[in-house]
Amino acid sequence: MTSVQRKPSGSIAQDTQAAAHGIAVSLQDAARRCRWMAIDLGARDFALCLVGASTQGDQLTPLFDSNFPSGPQTTAHLLSGGLGEQLVRHARLSTAPCWWVDGDEDGFAMLTWTNRLASSETGSRGIAFPVYTDRGQVGIFVFGGAELAPDPASLHDLHGRCFALFDVVSRLGAAGDGNLPQMSRREIECLKLTSRGYTSEEIAKLLKLSVHTANQYLTQTTQKLNAVNRMHAVAKALRMGLID
Repeated sequence: MTSVQRKPSGSIAQDTQAAAHGIAVSLQDAARRCRWMAIDLGARDFALCLVGASTQGDQLTPLFDSNFPSGPQTTAHLLSGGLGEQLVRHARLSTAPCWWVDGDEDGFAMLTWTNRLASSETGSRGIAFPVYTDRGQVGIFVFGGAELAPDPASLHDLHGRCFALFDVVSRLGAAGDGNLPQMSRREIECLKLTSRGYTSEEIAKLLKLSVHTANQYLTQTTQKLNAVNRMHAVAKALRMGLID
């Protein structure tokens, strides 16, 4: 069983202060803060999605999830069973958190100011927090897992932290276009090693790849980031928080 880590003291204040002063944290830092919120809820998985305009139908665009910086596989799992469409409709109509559970409702029945959604997935258990900015962006934080156990006493505070973090992420530009590049684990590894000064030959040896394959991964990352060369790709990845 994975041990539960404790959230560093002052993280709530840091989220709020960062939002108030427009501090552009990286997406990696935003995902880390979201992970602390997931721990508070007892959730295994999390995702932050951008809600499209009403003219775009039931569109949710993943910004990051618990699989970050790789692709949004976790998001697809969290939103299965038609939940994605329900969450979009809810976020456009209400600011209240919403939840769904298949089976034991222990801990959820006391959330009287929230809304319940239907779930067709066996064993599904989750909670979502709609968020907005004064610039018109709409998003939704989603948390799920078999051990999810929201505390009614701290739910308002948690929702406030979601609002603050979404404001910070939106200032990065990530929520402006919803067009983050999807990177594989190997692509991220090669890019990270490049940022540390390793050559293709050294990267291939460290990752037990052929030099051709290592170069192929680096070429793909350069193309996905719309960069002119590898070092430009590294610089853009650092700014986006894809690597540190």
